[in-house]
Amino acid sequence: MDSEQLKRSSQRWMSAALAAFVEGPESYDFAVHHAGIATEHLLKAYLAGIHPALIVDGRHFDSLLHATGLGSHAAPLTKVKTIGLAEAHERVLKLLPKKIPIDKKALEPLADARNGVAHSAIHDATQAEAVFTICLRLVDPVLEELKIDPNGYWGPYLVLHHKLVDEQVRQERVTAEALLVKARAMFEQRFEHMSSKERDVVLASITSQPLLTMSREAPKKCPACGSQGWVAGEVNLYADSSGLNEVYLVPYGFHCAACDLEVGSKLLIHFGDLNEDVLLDDDPYDHIDDEQLIDEDIIRGR
Repeated sequence: MDSEQLKRSSQRWMSAALAAFVEGPESYDFAVHHAGIATEHLLKAYLAGIHPALIVDGRHFDSLLHATGLGSHAAPLTKVKTIGLAEAHERVLKLLPKKIPIDKKALEPLADARNGVAHSAIHDATQAEAVFTICLRLVDPVLEELKIDPNGYWGPYLVLHHKLVDEQVRQERVTAEALLVKARAMFEQRFEHMSSKERDVVLASITSQPLLTMSREAPKKCPACGSQGWVAGEVNLYADSSGLNEVYLVPYGFHCAACDLEVGSKLLIHFGDLNEDVLLDDDPYDHIDDEQLIDEDIIRGR
């Protein structure tokens, strides 16, 4: 549960992952598996640097004892249960919501690839480059937060890192532009024959409410047609040293009923302010259960 040890471990696993990646498709299973472990260890290094309790399974009391310096009352340290990649990512995302470009949905291919190789020797070699790029884009802001020199972390693979990220961004921008062109054509097809007054009435009707989803949504201007669209996302709490502060919606998707523009989490960053968090009027304590409050008190030493 030592942050420095986790940093070193992450770098070793990442070097092994990149070495496997450059070997080609026959080694892609090792590449995605090792990259997943490297990412998990780096996320845990950030969390453990704040407090070791943030990387243990809160349901396992012996693990909490070790994390809080009371390991003499617990089973051996080798029995400690820690969280996995997905939960480590979720916790870091809550602590660094404005800095992590990979949300829960965008993480799934990396987590699935790592788990598929680890548990059943299954992986999709055609998706290895995309999976690897998710890993790189997630790791970069954590390295910055931990003040780890990227030249040392990526080593001889730094140029490869840059090329993979740049190519992914280029492909995403092309896809984003194609979505805008299609949506604008759809809007024109639907509304060009109407008068301004008729169009305003119809748009007010079809854009006034979000789609029926299980997520929280907030209104946002559509970048394609200018109508009111809706961003869907997860509610997150931003806190400072004084405690809970404000409630935000962290977007992971957008839909406009007027032109049918549909944007997933991976592409939001290429659509102006659609990727920006939305301040909500909610009371922060409406989004916290009793267990979370107890955990917060433990971490703050109350």
